[in-house]
Amino acid sequence: MTEAYIIDAVRTPVGRRGKGLAGVHPLDLAAAPIAELVGRQDIDSAEYDEVILGCIDQLGPQAMDIARNAWLAAGLSEHVPGTTVERQCGSGQQAIHYAAQAVMSGTSDLVVAGGVQSMSAIPLSASNRAGAGFDDPFTGSACWADRYGGQEISQFRGAEMMATQWGFPRDQLEELAVSSHERALAAQRDGRFEKEIVAVPGAPQVTADEGPRAPDLQKMRSLDPIIPGGLHTAATASQMSDAAAALLIASPAAVERYGLTPRARIHHVSARGDDPVMMLSAPIRATKYALAKTGMFLDQMDVIEINEAFAAVVLAWQRELDADMARVNVNGGAMALGHPIGATGARLMVSLLHELERSGGRYGLQTMCEGGGQANVTIIECL
Repeated sequence: MTEAYIIDAVRTPVGRRGKGLAGVHPLDLAAAPIAELVGRQDIDSAEYDEVILGCIDQLGPQAMDIARNAWLAAGLSEHVPGTTVERQCGSGQQAIHYAAQAVMSGTSDLVVAGGVQSMSAIPLSASNRAGAGFDDPFTGSACWADRYGGQEISQFRGAEMMATQWGFPRDQLEELAVSSHERALAAQRDGRFEKEIVAVPGAPQVTADEGPRAPDLQKMRSLDPIIPGGLHTAATASQMSDAAAALLIASPAAVERYGLTPRARIHHVSARGDDPVMMLSAPIRATKYALAKTGMFLDQMDVIEINEAFAAVVLAWQRELDADMARVNVNGGAMALGHPIGATGARLMVSLLHELERSGGRYGLQTMCEGGGQANVTIIECL
């Protein structure tokens, strides 16, 4: 099995839903990092094997294989196929996994992988209200009802189940949210994101992530819970956002042929499932599996990204893995930076690579919870 290298990695700013990137068509949003990524290489775009993008709620302007259409919208070769991946919040990360696996298997040499999501254009779970005649994907399934007894399947309920099972009080969730914003604001002040962010045609005024803001703990404490009687509020959940990201994954043969300089080696890719009702706990099991599979330890990871879908997800994972939070989400997470669901897995990998390079770290690990009780894990080695 051959190696898979990350050659380059870029992303758009993360826009708040309804704000700076709201008027950008999802095709143009995805085309921006793709065009920049390919434009940096002295390679004819017809030489690429495929483009793979994650995207959720693939309807309307995100329908009809947005990966293929975004590649074309970027002005690139018509000879390159594209495919769009949906693994809930991990779609962008799974796109990277598929690209790496194609390269590792020897069936591809140059693959662009990433993700895109416009939550302004297509609100979360709009697909469930798109005239299909169902309240949710499970209504009417006797087999599902037999197995799960008609239990409510909701990310919000899952977050509350985790907070309750691990015994996190509301103030602990809010403390993590404050830390997320403070770290993100510090990263912006230090210019840590500048090298990874590319401009979006049609929204040149958006040059930085729109989500981070000075945290107000007293205001957080005044917010109503998302679920009556629950612990999570809008402040301790990820923000709905618009963004896209893209990475170039290459084989050793492509590196030699085109004179490329690898920035990282993809050391490990895997995914695991867990309780679909609690839904958000799978990063714990998936991370333990990845470490056992590689024979590595968490303290070998210089930088760790775990998606802040909800505060309890990160806190439960930290407790079970005994993670050093000084290495986790060092530049803030989705509570501050936002969570453009189909793109987040790729955005995290872009930021993970750049932070490893900035800090001089060697190994980085990324994981995130996903609908259906799933989680992906990627380990990279910075070169």
